[in-house]
Amino acid sequence: IPKGVLLIGPPGTGKTLLARAIAGEANVPFFNLSGSDFVEMFVGVGAARVRDMFEQGKKNAPCIIFIDEIDAVGRHR
Repeated sequence: IPKGVLLIGPPGTGKTLLARAIAGEANVPFFNLSGSDFVEMFVGVGAARVRDMFEQGKKNAPCIIFIDEIDAVGRHR
C-alpha cells in the first residue's frame, strides 16, 4: 500500500472526487486541506493548521489526508 499518491491535472477533472471516492470505498475518514491554508498572513498559523490536520490523521488512522492545490505553497515569499 503506498504511503502517498500525487494526483495531477487541470482544475475540474475530478481529483478531489476520486480521493473522496477512494476514502468511501476503503471506509476510512477523509480529511481535506487546501494548499492556501499553508500560506497565512501571520507566521506559524498555517504550519499549526497542517500540524493539527496530521495529528487528526494519526488519531483516525488509517485515513486519507487530501491536500488540494498544493502548488499554492512556495509561490510567493
